Amino acid sequence: MDQLNICLALPEIALAAFACAFLIVDSFTKGRILPQLHNLVILFCIGLGVYCFSLVPGAQTEVAFSRAYVSDAMGLALKGFSAIAVAVTLILGGDYAKDRNMFKGELHALVMFTLLGQMVMISSNSLLMVYLGVELLSLSLYAAVAMQRDSTRSTEAAMKYFVLGALASGFLLYGMSMIYGATGSLELGEIARASVSTHANTIIYVFGLVFLVAGLAFKLGVVPFHMWVPDVYEGSPSITTLLISGAPKIAAFAIMMRLLVDGLLAMAIDWQHMLMVLSVASLAIGNLTAIAQTNLKRMLAYSTIAQMGFMLLGMLSGVMGNSTVNAEQSYSSAMFYTVTYVMTTLGTFGVIMVMSHKGLEVENISDLKGLNKRAPWLALIMLLLMFSLAGIPPMVGFAAKLAVLKALLATGNVWLAVYAVMMSLIGAFYYIRVVKTMYFDTTENDLAPPVVGAGSRAMLGLNGLAVIGLGLLPAPLMALCAFVIQKALAG
Repeated sequence: MDQLNICLALPEIALAAFACAFLIVDSFTKGRILPQLHNLVILFCIGLGVYCFSLVPGAQTEVAFSRAYVSDAMGLALKGFSAIAVAVTLILGGDYAKDRNMFKGELHALVMFTLLGQMVMISSNSLLMVYLGVELLSLSLYAAVAMQRDSTRSTEAAMKYFVLGALASGFLLYGMSMIYGATGSLELGEIARASVSTHANTIIYVFGLVFLVAGLAFKLGVVPFHMWVPDVYEGSPSITTLLISGAPKIAAFAIMMRLLVDGLLAMAIDWQHMLMVLSVASLAIGNLTAIAQTNLKRMLAYSTIAQMGFMLLGMLSGVMGNSTVNAEQSYSSAMFYTVTYVMTTLGTFGVIMVMSHKGLEVENISDLKGLNKRAPWLALIMLLLMFSLAGIPPMVGFAAKLAVLKALLATGNVWLAVYAVMMSLIGAFYYIRVVKTMYFDTTENDLAPPVVGAGSRAMLGLNGLAVIGLGLLPAPLMALCAFVIQKALAG
């Protein structure tokens, strides 16, 4: 029954078919109806997200394609979040892409293939499927970064991303080959059973695990595999930066759950310590280096490194406790943190993109001087987002950090929780500096107020409301995360 259960992979099949049909139609029409196709892609992504969410309540854990593909509540929820995040990226980045001659069918196709790669990663139940999803996502992002072929910075960023990404993929593949050599299986369930029963190949397991974690750390952009993040964020067009920093973080969380929790939980004592080192280093280097940045996108890049380090605290606390309840609380807090961080990132880069227009690229923190006088509404949205990233109540970032700290304290690691709070206090400095620049600094140039399209204005407004609303009432989203994690662990 599970050999070829095509119905389970309906979201991926529909997305792949739609992307191919889009390419055919766009090539025949030569871009004449691209604005209409742009809206159609957005509607399709929103519809796909809603469809995935609608299946979550009654979802059962089922496998297909010779157990290489798994469909469960966690996967469907994460696919829904990813699809909505991609739709928001296209809504916020449409005008930006038009101003920079990037509004082409190739960009939309690459965006859809990045989403397809994420969905394959999220439903992977085999090492082969994991690698297929990772490469589909990575190759699409490499091409998206290099979309502005006449830009030296974009080409340089694409080359750095490609070279380091290929190295990380090699790490990932080498780790997978060692795990396969130790177990004789690519399926995560078989690997989990073999890792419990086999003791002769422990050294091979550990070596394979080291390479696997290194590859995953690169995809998350955490220290010491963070070298590409600031350069790629700065050199890429803002719409591509958002494409990298947004939805793929959800897929990276899913891969960590699939590989480390579903497949290698018996080796938790080893990967727990690896994640702890990655987390502690990322929180320190990310926050301290961000203070020295004057470039807004580089500052947000180092902020991402620190934020992912905080998320890893939730992941590793799941194997520090002895109870299943603590594991559910920890993994659900990490999922909640990832989803809310992606939502905040969408709004942050959305503000940057709507402020940028033809001939003006908002890159430095100083470019935000006097924003409150020119566009008070945009300044207010940016203030809410910065406060959320800093973890200031009542924003959703505070609820996310509190959930992770609660899970961490439940394990008895008080020192790690105190360290995380101290690093967050340091991080609050550079977020508040952005607010200070917008509200208290004045610019000598008499800049015109940015022109914001109706779609972008509505989306940024919804984003700001969500940051406050989920901060005041985080229970529904937390309950959803806890529900899907509970079903995933039970399955």
